[in-house]
Amino acid sequence: MPTFRYSARTGAGDSVTGTVSAGNQAEALGQLRAQDLTVISLREELRRREFPLFGRGKLRARVSTDEMVVFTRQLSTMISAGIPLLEALEILAEQVENQGFSRVISQCVEKVRAGSDLSAALVDHPGVFPSIYVNMIRAGEASGQLDEILNRLAEYQEAAARLRREIKAAMTYPTISLTLIIFIAMFLMLFIVPKFKEIYDGLDVEIPMLTQVMMNTALYMRAHFWPLFLGVLALVVALVLYTRTEVGGRQWDWLKLKLPVFGPLFRKVALSRFSRTFATLIRSGVPILGALDIVAGTAGNRIVAEAVTNARESVRQGESLAQPLSESPVFPPMVTRMIAIGERSGALEQLLMKISQFYDEQVQATVESLTSLIEPLMIAIMGVIVGSIVLSVFLPIFKLQQILQPK
Repeated sequence: MPTFRYSARTGAGDSVTGTVSAGNQAEALGQLRAQDLTVISLREELRRREFPLFGRGKLRARVSTDEMVVFTRQLSTMISAGIPLLEALEILAEQVENQGFSRVISQCVEKVRAGSDLSAALVDHPGVFPSIYVNMIRAGEASGQLDEILNRLAEYQEAAARLRREIKAAMTYPTISLTLIIFIAMFLMLFIVPKFKEIYDGLDVEIPMLTQVMMNTALYMRAHFWPLFLGVLALVVALVLYTRTEVGGRQWDWLKLKLPVFGPLFRKVALSRFSRTFATLIRSGVPILGALDIVAGTAGNRIVAEAVTNARESVRQGESLAQPLSESPVFPPMVTRMIAIGERSGALEQLLMKISQFYDEQVQATVESLTSLIEPLMIAIMGVIVGSIVLSVFLPIFKLQQILQPK
């Protein structure tokens, strides 16, 4: 008999994990529900003879945000039109152009046909359907409003994609500009400045200090290019690996919020993502403890995730949500006070959506201002770096001209 590994929550909100034996996934799900457990994930443990490395394990697919939005909206439309869920999924599996996504949907069709809920079928594909998607589907199944929940999911995905595009637009220009500045400076230092060294060695003229320093630096870089290049590459790789650790990742997330130019932008993005995700989950009927768990997992910043986790513990113990959030440096007083008002008035969802809309507008305004600010800033940086190199090269020529000029 197959063995299924599950992750679930008790009625008190505690997380539990374990295994259960059942004939199929539907039976395993029924056993867990009979124990008053809210199932978060449920998957069959692979037996050794299945050899998942040779293609018989869990399917993996790369699905874009646009494809997910189209899938979600079409599924919502078909269910609203009265088409049975199983038939709607079969139609979508046939018409999706992404073959990997089509196979994932086909697997979900088989599980639903076997008696599984849609949410339980989606759990087996966390790379395609994240926890927020699965939990909102589960809430829609429980409330009988699956089509409405799917529509809200599509709106959430579109808003999140729009936010990512704005951040990408803000980061693209400075990244490209800095790369060009580095390549131009490297070209001058490796190929142009050393040529002038040969010229000045044959002239009886005193070399200014700036020129001497630049010449020595250029000659050193040229003589030790590969060790320097490999050293810089190793440093970058080490930093990337360090940021993937728990301690390094936390320090990197903290640094991003403290950056002089982009820090306020990252903070606004974090607040917008937090409030929109939280509001969408509450509006869809997900319990507040489960919603906070999901928000912490999708925050995209460990500092924000820690604050949300502390807030979850506070709510679990019967205390307020706003108090632990106010102790975090990420959440400004306006946000925590609006959350406190929402808790007292029972309008938490509406106030969270207003916070999200406010910070969406703030992000857009910040991106526009950064775009207008970064262009002259990059030009100034390029002028200083390239200008210093050029000036150091031509200073001896100016000095030689003064010596040769008739008195």
